[in-house]
Amino acid sequence: MFRLTKRRFASAALVVGLAVGTALTSTPASAAGTGYIFISNERTHNVLVLDPANNFSVVASIPTSRRPRDLQINKAHTLLYVACGDDDVIDVIDIETLTVIDHIPTGRSPEMFVLNAEETQLFVSNEENSTAQVIEIADKIIVHEIPTGAEPEGVMLSPDGATLYVTSEIADMVHVVDVAAGVVTDNVIVGTRPRRFAIANNDAELWVSDELSGTVTIIDRATNRVIDQLQFLPPGFRQVDVTPVGILLSPDGQTMYVTMGRANHVAFVNVATRAIEGYTLVGSRAWGLALSGDQTQLYVTNGLSDDMSVIDLASRRNILTVPTGRVPHSIVVDNEPDV
Repeated sequence: MFRLTKRRFASAALVVGLAVGTALTSTPASAAGTGYIFISNERTHNVLVLDPANNFSVVASIPTSRRPRDLQINKAHTLLYVACGDDDVIDVIDIETLTVIDHIPTGRSPEMFVLNAEETQLFVSNEENSTAQVIEIADKIIVHEIPTGAEPEGVMLSPDGATLYVTSEIADMVHVVDVAAGVVTDNVIVGTRPRRFAIANNDAELWVSDELSGTVTIIDRATNRVIDQLQFLPPGFRQVDVTPVGILLSPDGQTMYVTMGRANHVAFVNVATRAIEGYTLVGSRAWGLALSGDQTQLYVTNGLSDDMSVIDLASRRNILTVPTGRVPHSIVVDNEPDV
């Protein structure tokens, strides 16, 4: 039987002067493609909206259901979905008005989720009842409830939408799910406490961050076999402090960005050679990742310093620190619509 554990977060002081209500400090745009940055803050129960075109000023602080975590934006960039772990819902935010307009019920403690290509379904990991759910968005009906190992977190759909991958933090597994049947077809043992995914190398490889083993495991998608495991160690840190979580592929497919958690760095990995090209120092407990609209900067949420680091990708230097709410989790950018 898998053992369920509670997650604890260290307390941190609120940043002085940070707006946590609905007041605006700059004028919101009236359409999609605003360029705004959206950051979920677990302890202040809000989504902070920043404008990078205006010195990262605070546009709005949107109150949400309790403990907002993962964020996903629809293709038209009109809606932002927010998993709220303590209220067992996914909030729906209207990007034009920057307000919550709907709630979609989930299982206990939704953590991460994805939308299918048609944007008719949500695939949600529920941390506290060890399941992944498939939810119809329109009528809010659960189509499938798939048992997983304890504390499922990362979820990712294959490019063709036929396969769902789910990490189990306690079982140290990646579950391979047949989407049409709603059943697990394979289990892949990876590193300790697997967290998040990225698909790389022309969709042939699945990269998995393993928080407590300080590694990234690479799985061959054709065979579901582990083909490599990358070890990280930023300068000046002990191996026990290296806790990879966030993982993001560059648009050209050549570089994988990986946050180092308590090691307070972002790693840059060459996808073709799997060599670690270097590390950039950021804030405390580096967690979430997103690219700027022009793809020249990397934004990193730092969960224990309550801020966001801005990395210039040309120089791979941390050039700016921006305050957030308490315990920032995920980050998305409202770039130009995809449709």
